[in-house]
Amino acid sequence: MLVDVVVITKNSERMLRECLESVYRNVPVNRLIIIDGYSTDETLDILQEFHSKHGNVLLLQDKGNRATARQKGISHVETEWFMFVDSDVVLSEDWFRKAERHLAADVGAVWGIEVWSTIKSSMILKLFLWITRKIFDIRGGTHDTLIRTEAVRDIEIPKNLHVFEDAYIKDWITRKGYKLVACYDPFCIHYRPESVWTLRGSLSIISDAISAGKLTLLAKLTLAYGFYTAYSLYQLFIKRKNQRRR
Repeated sequence: MLVDVVVITKNSERMLRECLESVYRNVPVNRLIIIDGYSTDETLDILQEFHSKHGNVLLLQDKGNRATARQKGISHVETEWFMFVDSDVVLSEDWFRKAERHLAADVGAVWGIEVWSTIKSSMILKLFLWITRKIFDIRGGTHDTLIRTEAVRDIEIPKNLHVFEDAYIKDWITRKGYKLVACYDPFCIHYRPESVWTLRGSLSIISDAISAGKLTLLAKLTLAYGFYTAYSLYQLFIKRKNQRRR
C-alpha cells in the first residue's frame, strides 16, 4: 500500500533533510505533498533535491497558517491512507510496517508517540511518555500520524486555528465514528527548536514579537495554549480520578 505524505514547511532547513530521509526510508511514499509557507532559507532547495531523486514531490504554497496548510494538504491527497509528518521529526525504523498492524475497519488514524530529542534521563522519559500518551487522548497530535482519508475528506478546519488544529482533526475523526490508535512503537524523535523548550528561546520569541508589534497576538496564543494544556492535565489527573471514585 502506497500513501501520500503531507509535510508543512516554512524555513524548515534545520531538520528537513533528516526528516525526509526518514520518511522515504520508512514509509511507502506515493507522493510527498509539501505545503510551504513561502520559505526564504534553503527549504526549497532541499525539496528540489528530493524531487530530483524520487520524482514524486508535489510542492504547494500557502500564505495562511497550520489550519489552512493542513486543509490544503488533505484536499490534494489521492491515496486511501495518508500521513501528516512534521518537518522536524525523524521517524523510527519500520514506522509504516509497524503502524500497518493497527489498521482495521473501525480505525481512523494511527499516531506514533513523540520523543523529545532533549530528554536524556530515562526516568524523565518514562514520565514524559506516559503524560504525552494520556494527553493525546484529549487533544490528538499530527507530528507522525497515519490517517484514513475517508475520515477527513469533508473536513473544514476553522481558518483561525493556527494552534490546536490537530485537536480539531482528532475530534472530527472520532465524530465520524472511527477510533484513534496511539502507539509507543512506531514513534518519532521530535527535534523541537530551542524556542519551544528553553527559557532563553521563549524570551527571544517575546522580544521578536515586541519588535514586530505582535505582542497582543503572542499573548493570546500563549494564554490559549497554556489554558489548553492546564485543562488537559485537569482532565487527566482530577476529573478522571473523581469519575473513578463514583
